[in-house]
Amino acid sequence: MGIATITTVLDLIGVFINGLLGGAVARKRDLDLFGYLSIGLVSGLGGGLIRDTLLQHGPPDALTNAFYIPTALVGGMLAFLLQFTEQDWNRVFYLLDAIALSVWAITGAQKTLDVGLGWLPALLLGTITAVGGGAVRDLLLQRVPAVFGGNALYASVALVVAGIQVACSGLGAPVAGTVAGVVTGTALRVIAYRRGWALPEGTTWEPRDVLGKVTRHDRRDPDHRPPNAE
Repeated sequence: MGIATITTVLDLIGVFINGLLGGAVARKRDLDLFGYLSIGLVSGLGGGLIRDTLLQHGPPDALTNAFYIPTALVGGMLAFLLQFTEQDWNRVFYLLDAIALSVWAITGAQKTLDVGLGWLPALLLGTITAVGGGAVRDLLLQRVPAVFGGNALYASVALVVAGIQVACSGLGAPVAGTVAGVVTGTALRVIAYRRGWALPEGTTWEPRDVLGKVTRHDRRDPDHRPPNAE
């Protein structure tokens, strides 16, 4: 099996899992069947559509490969039909999410390399492929995208996985990179969730306070001096 076939299979795995995850988010928002399918479709195809559009190497795979759209819809429909509690879902959510994140980071990086671009674009598009669908999904549901914080390591894991794939492809062993990337990314994401690892947040000061002070200072009369000034 060639690397192109492996990449497509992994891409479809990511499409299905993210379609399922999108449907689970739709369940939390009490959407109807159309909502399940729509959110599942966006979640499952969003990252790949962004990647393929940026690559400008023909129409996106989701529009030319007959398996992509049905696979995302099946994921959304499965989430609609399954009966599960939130506790049951939480047991498998991060595992599925970790697998999807890893396989999409790999496919994004490999597809970028396959069209002749360098390692840096491969890292970028590998990460975008992994997080793009979830970000678009969250925006549709008026939520701050998970990639911007509030959870365990996410985009950083995708970046690591894409780096593994790029490095192994450069050494002539892309299949080994695929295996190593999936194992490493899945383990790292799950461990980060269980141990509460996260990137540092910003400082507590608010930019508008600083800008307000500067603005008020700038509006003073340039000839004005404090009473005690010489």
